[in-house]
This record gives sequence, C-alpha cells and structure tokens, in this order.
Amino acid sequence: MELLIKNGRVVDPATNTDETLDILIRDGRIAVVSPRIDGPVRQVIDAARLVVVPGLIDMHVHLREPGYEAKETIATGSRAAAKGGFTTICPMPNTNPVNDNRRVTARILAEAARVSPVNILPVAAISKGSRGEELVDMAGLASAGAVAFSDDGRPVAGGRFMKTALAAAKALGTLVIDHCEDKDLSGDGVMHEGEYSRRLGITGIPASAEEVMVARDLILARELGAGVHIAHLSTAGGLLALRAAKDLGVSASAEVTPHHLLLTDAALEGRDPDFKMNPPLRSREHVEALVEAVASGLIDVIATDHAPHTAEEKSRGLEKAPFGIVGLETAVPLLLDRLVHKNVITLRRFVELLSANPARLLGLTNKGRIAAGADADLTILNLAKDGTIDKTAFESKGRNTPFDGWRLKGRAVMTIVGGKVVYPFDFAPEDQAGGVA
Repeated sequence: MELLIKNGRVVDPATNTDETLDILIRDGRIAVVSPRIDGPVRQVIDAARLVVVPGLIDMHVHLREPGYEAKETIATGSRAAAKGGFTTICPMPNTNPVNDNRRVTARILAEAARVSPVNILPVAAISKGSRGEELVDMAGLASAGAVAFSDDGRPVAGGRFMKTALAAAKALGTLVIDHCEDKDLSGDGVMHEGEYSRRLGITGIPASAEEVMVARDLILARELGAGVHIAHLSTAGGLLALRAAKDLGVSASAEVTPHHLLLTDAALEGRDPDFKMNPPLRSREHVEALVEAVASGLIDVIATDHAPHTAEEKSRGLEKAPFGIVGLETAVPLLLDRLVHKNVITLRRFVELLSANPARLLGLTNKGRIAAGADADLTILNLAKDGTIDKTAFESKGRNTPFDGWRLKGRAVMTIVGGKVVYPFDFAPEDQAGGVA
C-alpha cells in the first residue's frame, strides 16, 4: 500500500529538516522524502499550508486497563491519543493487576493489537506489586515488550532498593522512569504547600517532597554510572538538581507536563477537583522556572501524564477526589497556542520535546524521524486552526480537565501510524486528494 503526502512543511530535528517536501510511504515505512515526488499513487494527501512532523510520542499515560475500565480502556485511551496527534503512547503499570509480569504485559499488548489505532508500548513496574520490596524480572518483561520501568503513582521509598533497580536497568540497557516523591513529606497533602494552601486551609505538599527524591536518585545514578528519567518534574529545586547532574555528566533526563507549564496553584482557589493532580500545581516561581527550562533545553520531554477518572470520583470535593487530569486530547493545542505561537519555544523544539527525544530515550530507532526506512508514523499539524476545548467531545472516557472552554490556535488534523491514517477516524482515500481539513 502506498500513500503520498505532498507539499507539507516537514519539520524534523532528527534530520535537521525544515522545508517543503513530499513524503512517499510504502508498506508502513517511509520510502522517499524529496522536494517533488510524482507518480501513480492512489492515496494522495495535499498538505499545503500544513506541517508534517514525526509522530508524537507520549512517554507517560494511564490507560487504566486492566482493572479500572470504568475510568478508561485501551480502546478509548488509544482513540484519544490518535485524535490528539499521538502515534505512540506508553501506559504506566499501576493497573489491577499491576503490570509486573509477562502475563500482564502480554494481555495489554494483545488488547492493543485488537483495538488500538496507535502504537502502545507498556511501561512495566520496577517492583512486584509496585510495593518497592522485590525487583521484577526486568529482562523477562523487556523481552515481553516493556520499554521502560516505573512504579509511577507509588514512588520507590527505599534508597537501597532504587539503587538496585537502577543498576539492573543499566545492565539491561533500559530506562527507569522515576516518580520522585517523599511520601513522608507529602503525607496527606492535597495541593502545593504555599500561600494558597494556607489561604484555603488545605494541607499542602511541599516542593521539598519532590526535590529531595530527585536529588537522591540523581546522586545514585551518578554513583552507578546509570541513567534515570525524572517523571513529571514540577519544582525549581528539582531543576537545579537536574542541571547540576547533567553538568557532571550524569545520564539524566526529565519530562514536564503541559499543566505544570500553564497553570499555578492559584487555580485551586475555586476548589475545583479538576485542578488537583500529583505533583500538584505549583506557585508561579516554580512554573516560570519550568518554562525557562523547557525553552533552554534542560527539559528533554513533554508528557501528558494522562490520568482519567470517573465523574463520580472527581465530584467528591477537592480533599477527597483523586489526583489527575486527562491530557491526550488537549496537549497539542495547548502547547502550540501557549508556547509556540507565543515564541516561548520554536516549532523545532516542540518536535524535539514530543517526538525526537522520547524516541531517543526509549530506544525507538525507527521512530521520531522522517527519513527513508523509518516507520511511517506522522502527525500533521494545522498551526492556524482555531478551536475550543470541549470535554464532552473527548474520545477518552475521562472528562477531568481544567482546560474545558479554552480557545486555542493550532491542532493536529491528521495522525498516521504505520502508513495508515488513523485520525480522522472517518478518513477515506477518495476524500483526501484535495487536501487535509
């Protein structure tokens, strides 16, 4: 099967490309990238005035299946990803049962093969049951299809155990995705500890709860000569530790979320549980430091931490509602509107953060680039298209977003996985010869 994309502005930092090009796709891979490709190809997409980038990769999502299908399923979460412009997503292991053995990994992959329009690459647990006591069979899980390891949601408390896990991951050549939180310090906190938590009379989560664990694990990584990836970093102190570690040559990387870049703890004044997440929304000085770190290159990845919950769960009030918001269908328009269009970051940097760098960190050598032989995973963006976030139109089961009603400029208009158009869902080749909506 062949597909020809013509006249698109191709932006690909992995190949140092930013120019108008045609892309010929054959049998699921990119066959040719050239200024002009002509020939009898049945499926032709005219991408004039649009931007074609390597397929977006979300390193950090929660699909909830198995065990919590009332919140989300592999089918609904993957459709949300396709609509949001993501061609590959990595679900975290805090399911029921926990993804800590080959059987659960195989179950996730089998369901993904059956229903998912996008690539699903599971992240397995670091410890059995994510209890931080007994190391999983990392080699067995990696051979079963796990691309990284994390106890996300239940941080690894013991320093000795984390050191063992980092050493095992180094020996295997795989990645630990590190949820940095000292539960003894965060306790029963609900939001960031600061002016607004005091004003509202709500127990706070101090920045130090993240910062001490970031420092600990970067020190361990340096001692071992191992790599570590810091998940959803949210504090200025965490950034200082990350910069120091990188300056010392530690193989460290980090991700931030769109919500930690765009919102502050002031949003909690209305006590809306849709602004409750973990790590919590921080104060303005932390947010400004995060934005600067994204712009400067210190941060490697933007990931959504897509965390759907039922409406009933989120209706329990700020103190009792669970942490987390959805993000797969809001990330691209938020980042294009609030960062790219406002010249905080370039479009090239956007692609680095959401495609090239995730592919590199996960060892996905055939993804994150537009070149002959690479997987034909592509995202097509319309930078000028205005739209309003409408949570009632989400493909995700989750409606827990703080961004409902935001008017934004820019969005993904087409998602291609393995040479197949998976979004728009009603795509028909005969309808597309004249362009992309």
